[in-house]
Amino acid sequence: MLQLLIARRATLVLFFLYGSISAMSAEVSPTEILSALSLSPEQTVTVDGEAQSATELATTMAAGDEAGGLFLFSVNDAPRLAHVAIATNGTARVRNVPLWLSIVPPLIAILLALLFKEVVTSLFFGILVGAFIAGGMRLDGVFYVFKSVWDVSADYFIRALNDSGHLSVMIFSLLIGGMVAIVSRNGGMAGVVKRLSVLARNRISAQFSTYLLGIAIFFDDYANTLIVGNTMRQVTDRFGVSREKLAYLVDATAAPIASVAFITTWIGAELGYIQSGLEAIPDFPITTTPYAIFLESLKYSFYPIMTLTFMALLIRSGRDYGPMLKAERTRYAAFAKTANAQPASDADGDVMASGIDDGEFDPVRGAPLQARNAIFPVLTVIGVTMFGLVETGMTSLAGDLSEAGLPAAGYGQIWAGLSSLSGEELGFFRKLGLLIGSSDSYVALLWASLSGVIVALAITLGRRIMSLEKAMESMLHGFGTMLPALVILTLAWGLAAVTEDLHTATFLTEALEGNISPVLLPGLIFILAAFISFSTGSSWSTMAILYPIAIPTTWAVATAAGFDVDHSFALLLNVVSTVLAASVLGDHCSPISDTTILSSLASQCDHLQHVRTQLPYALTVGAVALAANVISAMIDGGWLLSIGLFVASGLLFWLLIRTVGKPLQPSFDE
Repeated sequence: MLQLLIARRATLVLFFLYGSISAMSAEVSPTEILSALSLSPEQTVTVDGEAQSATELATTMAAGDEAGGLFLFSVNDAPRLAHVAIATNGTARVRNVPLWLSIVPPLIAILLALLFKEVVTSLFFGILVGAFIAGGMRLDGVFYVFKSVWDVSADYFIRALNDSGHLSVMIFSLLIGGMVAIVSRNGGMAGVVKRLSVLARNRISAQFSTYLLGIAIFFDDYANTLIVGNTMRQVTDRFGVSREKLAYLVDATAAPIASVAFITTWIGAELGYIQSGLEAIPDFPITTTPYAIFLESLKYSFYPIMTLTFMALLIRSGRDYGPMLKAERTRYAAFAKTANAQPASDADGDVMASGIDDGEFDPVRGAPLQARNAIFPVLTVIGVTMFGLVETGMTSLAGDLSEAGLPAAGYGQIWAGLSSLSGEELGFFRKLGLLIGSSDSYVALLWASLSGVIVALAITLGRRIMSLEKAMESMLHGFGTMLPALVILTLAWGLAAVTEDLHTATFLTEALEGNISPVLLPGLIFILAAFISFSTGSSWSTMAILYPIAIPTTWAVATAAGFDVDHSFALLLNVVSTVLAASVLGDHCSPISDTTILSSLASQCDHLQHVRTQLPYALTVGAVALAANVISAMIDGGWLLSIGLFVASGLLFWLLIRTVGKPLQPSFDE
């Protein structure tokens, strides 16, 4: 009874206090706000591109609440940011927020990541600082300090997850991770390895088999690294290839192919990062999708494609240089002393060795090592994705044609009507670009990933390789492998929301406008992305930090410099691919990169030796890729220029390898 009495008294007190506070509420005078902002009532300000009087702006601000809000406006073309909160006693708290503070949250995230080599905490603190700034930097009460912390989860995390596109990316990534785990456990991936391993008949073909396998397992860099290194180790050992060279082949095919392939565990995160950057561009004039932008940007993906080209030429030449040459010759000297050197585990022809402690990618006992167990699910994912892009694109275009009064009663009529819809005659590729650009890539990827999981389960259960319980356990384990990436992705979306609220892109645009040529942006961003990725050891976190800033800044700087829409869009595509490519470069060079460490582990190579021997090769390709990015930005030549740069880089690599590289002993040229 005593507790009930106390509770009732407390409730009455709260109602009394609430009533007293409400009674003290009063209309806030716009004049008070104008005075705090140092504006006169007759002054003209610009809000969202529209001119209005300062009094109108102050009236809008006065309609706020105690939590307050941020307001961006321009006075004489100079942007200003202010936080206005209306107290219950009728007074306005106005805080002018220096626009340069908008860059602090991402800088905090970058600096902490460089200092502590840990991404999750760095991104969290970046969001926390941003929430404090966005809340008006209120130190007038302990409550508001804690509220900044609460806003991180209550506002920015929820905003990051309360988005259908973001959720689609997360579900797609989980399903692809589950499918990879199932086809690994049912022997499908081992079957692919077994087929490729029979192609190894000498030292060069053993390296080419490893290279081709790395490309074949294109849809996940972790699966690529662990499977290729762990299984091809016996094949390369058989022909005296050094573990350092194997680790390089494994590492340099994992992220490059996974970053540019159409259907991978990377694509979901890449689309999410690109979308967050596009959302920060006000009134973006081009109707497209993140997936279409990703596909169009591939012509500027110089580092990943050049890395694959460089590796093929290096293998074909039979030459090496730098620390790798020393490692290869040392391995050969030891190999040559033992006639018919071959690991005992190779004798039975089963090249699926266990080098992973938890066995997450090892086939279950008794699983048939048949490639079709993996090929059919992968082909399903690819096929359904293509179908989904066409179906959703056709559906969207059918609506546009109907609104324009044009016939749209089937795929044929829709395809034929695209020229009429655009007002000009379109060729096949322009129609295809319009179709993909109108599609819903998120829906297509969801259809594809779910279909891939269903086919993988059907094969596994139909052939009695695993029970339903074991198959579901494998799938859930695959889900688990994606969780760290999804945590980073969610935090990245949260940081993107912070930079959007604080108008970081506006500040960077003002800072760079007139001070830097837009065509130099890809080169500067390449260097910055490579440095961040090297220091953090994570290409994903680098993309998470840079995409939301680099995309809107590039667009704003290009348009402010007088570039037309097409030229600005070409520069944006260049920056999209530059962030991705440079992130992979930094990841390759970093000794703390997860894929670099996994490559050493799966290849059973000394980790620091792997880093030392790989670094000259990565930097060689990186320097050429950087030059190509800058040239392509200066000369807007599209696909034709990019193809020319790819060909020229191949010739340059071959000349460099033949000039600087040295062969092994003549007796071991095979």
